Amino acid sequence: MDYINAAILGVIEGITEFLPISSTGHLIIAEQWLGHRSDMFNIVIQAGAILAVTIIYWRRLVDLVLGWREPENRDYAAKLIVAFLITAILGLVVKRLGFQLPETATPIAWALIIGGIWMIFAEWAAARRPPNKQITWLVAILVGIAQIVAGVFPGTSRSGATIFVALLAGTGNRAAATEFAFLVGIPTMYAASGYELLKTFKDGGAAGEDWTALAIAFIVSTIVAFIAVKWLLAYIRSNRFTLFAIYRIILGVLLLGMAMTGMIN
Repeated sequence: MDYINAAILGVIEGITEFLPISSTGHLIIAEQWLGHRSDMFNIVIQAGAILAVTIIYWRRLVDLVLGWREPENRDYAAKLIVAFLITAILGLVVKRLGFQLPETATPIAWALIIGGIWMIFAEWAAARRPPNKQITWLVAILVGIAQIVAGVFPGTSRSGATIFVALLAGTGNRAAATEFAFLVGIPTMYAASGYELLKTFKDGGAAGEDWTALAIAFIVSTIVAFIAVKWLLAYIRSNRFTLFAIYRIILGVLLLGMAMTGMIN
C-alpha cells in the first residue's frame, strides 16, 4: 500500500505542479488521507516534475545558452536571471524571518478561491489589450515577486501566480506568459529543491527513507508532469484558463465545507 500511495502522490504532483491549480494545496489535502510524507519525499516528487519541464524546454534552454550573442536571446536570458535572483533573495529573507502560514485546509481553500477569481480577472484584462508576446522588465520583476508570494501562501499556485502576473503586467499572450513563467520556474525550483535536500541530509532526515517508494514517486511524477505540461501547452493555444479558475473556486468551496464539518483539518 505504501508504494501505491507513493505512486498516487506522484500522480497528484505531476498533474498539479505546473497547472495553475496548486500542487501544494492538493498534496497537503491528499496527505490527510494517505498519510504525511517526509520532506525528502516532497522534494523528490517535485524534482520529478521539474525534470519533466526541463526535458520539454531543453531546446529553448540550449538556444538561449548557445545563442547568447543574439541581442534577443541575451535580453530574454537577462530577464530570466533577474526574475530568479529576485525570488532567491526574497526567499532567503522570508526564510530568515521564519514567516510561514499554517498548511491547513481553510487557508488553502481561501487561496484557491481568491486565486480563481484573480485568474478570471487577469484573463479579462489581458483580452482587452492588443496581443503582445514581449516580456518586459516589469514582467520579469513582478514574476520574481509572484513566485515568493506563491511560496508563502499554500494553495496560491506558483505557475498560476506567475502566469497571471505576466498577463496583467502587459504580456497579453497566454503562450508567451506561460513559457516565461515555466522557464523561470526551472532554476527556481531546482535551487529550492537543492537547498531543502541539503538541509534534509544535514539534519539527518534522509535516514530511514524507503528509497523504492521515493524512486516510484519520482518516476511517476516525471512521466505525469511531462504529459500534463504537454497537454497544457497545446490547450492554451486556443483556450483560456477559465476552466482552471472554475475548478479552483469549486475545490476551494468544497474544502471550506469539509473543514467546517471536521472531515479535514
